[in-house]
Amino acid sequence: MAFGGQNESCMEISKSYPMNGGESAFNYAQNSGYQRGVIDAARNIIAEAITQKLDIKNPTTPFHIADFGCSTGPNTFIAMRNIVEAVELKYQSMQQGSAQTLEFQIYFNDHADNDFSILFKTLPFNPPYYSAGVPGSFYKRLFPKATLHFVHSNYALQWLSKVPEEVQDEKSPAWNKGKTYCTWTKKEVREAYYSQFKNGWTSFLDARAEELVEGGLMAIQLPGIPHGAVPSQTGAGMLLEILGSCLDDMAKRGIISEEKVDSFNVPLYFPSVQDLEWMIVMNKKFTIERMELLSQPEKDSFDPILKSLHMRAVIEGIIIDNFGTKIVDELFDLFTKELDKKRDVCENELRTDVDLFVLLKHKLSGY
Repeated sequence: MAFGGQNESCMEISKSYPMNGGESAFNYAQNSGYQRGVIDAARNIIAEAITQKLDIKNPTTPFHIADFGCSTGPNTFIAMRNIVEAVELKYQSMQQGSAQTLEFQIYFNDHADNDFSILFKTLPFNPPYYSAGVPGSFYKRLFPKATLHFVHSNYALQWLSKVPEEVQDEKSPAWNKGKTYCTWTKKEVREAYYSQFKNGWTSFLDARAEELVEGGLMAIQLPGIPHGAVPSQTGAGMLLEILGSCLDDMAKRGIISEEKVDSFNVPLYFPSVQDLEWMIVMNKKFTIERMELLSQPEKDSFDPILKSLHMRAVIEGIIIDNFGTKIVDELFDLFTKELDKKRDVCENELRTDVDLFVLLKHKLSGY
């Protein structure tokens, strides 16, 4: 089931780079353990927020939950189970012994190119909710007004709807020659990426404000930048730096063109807490109920092969779109070898990454 978005003429076309689907060794379902860890780290915080902040005004109607950027599972199923269990406990505490139960409707959202077939093939047996897929960009309206009670998004909103045009234009001051992502080292590049991120977040907040009931909650987890750091000092930044060096090496060997490498940029922006707080406050449609850094469960020792598989599951579609399919195996073989060479440095930097948690509440009318 899919709902048509509203005001689509006002929205730019979103570029779709779904995580790897299918059943290969490179699929996202098997290579998203870190994202699963973020969901686990947020579980108790979300449960506490539901207990303290959620208003269940009309419990006789189904409780509607949407997961934006669900990908292919199983992480989305774990997150939805956690939310359903917390809402059920909240509802039972309100019923004072009543046998009445609350029904749940879950909407799994991602781009139309997402592998929804794998998602629903792996749906848990007899889940405690009704489920539906909702294809479309979460940067636009996807649901009727005031139909959602709880919104969730995990490791999705760092993805931009597209790469800023300026960073791909060699005539622009923001041309990002020699870099594959936003490093913050060049002011014009950062401003272009930040502007794209801000526009996307504004569109996301505006759309969700229409779709959420008054007092509805929204829990978001995404990677960010530690205070006083720059992206290149984080694990995610280091991985993108190494990937860029591998592309440079392949260009020098004539496997791909140098021009294509110079124009290649990943549509990712890692915000600071200040970035998020300012955008939410300026939007004026939500109150910030909680904003904090998550305590990621203890990480295993750095494994170059597993880290390369994870990176490939996430970014292979972007590589193919820019360079074609022929270079993919060689690129990630080279990437794995480079990770192995830099094992000690990578392990130390990866431990500096931060995961941001934001809990928002849709403002009541008149506030």
